[in-house]
Amino acid sequence: MKLDEAKEKYIQTWGTFATNWGINRTMAQVHALLLASGKALSTDEVMEQLKISRGNANTNLRALMDWGIVKKELVKGERKEYFLADKDVWFLFKQITKERRKREIEPIITFLSELKEIEDNDTEEAKDFIKLMDDFGNVTNKINNIMDLAIKSDEHWLVGKITNLLK
Repeated sequence: MKLDEAKEKYIQTWGTFATNWGINRTMAQVHALLLASGKALSTDEVMEQLKISRGNANTNLRALMDWGIVKKELVKGERKEYFLADKDVWFLFKQITKERRKREIEPIITFLSELKEIEDNDTEEAKDFIKLMDDFGNVTNKINNIMDLAIKSDEHWLVGKITNLLK
């Protein structure tokens, strides 16, 4: 397989995988393209290589910057904006974990806490419901703690050593 063919297959497959994780396919493809590129790319280059509209490219580039995994880079003598993906895979994992936790786990914790605040909580059915919400809350909090450990792995001596072994 030639390099261009491998890159194209990577970009398309990464986009497909991302939809399984609830991520926008095009956003994943833009990120994969930037990761696989040897240089910063302009919006026009992203549009051309992925065959997407300017609006789609701009929206997804901004979203990737919001996630903290793509940065704008100035190219001397150019008026166009160029974009570069952070290629430190461990940093990417931590950033994505941080964003997913903020967007998915933290709202669930708040939601489950609100659901336990019922007025008629003295019936057996209410107690069972509150216990169910507690159980969901416990699992969600454990997931949140695991994600927090991954995000802060560099700050924890033991976790840092383990993650260095994994790198």
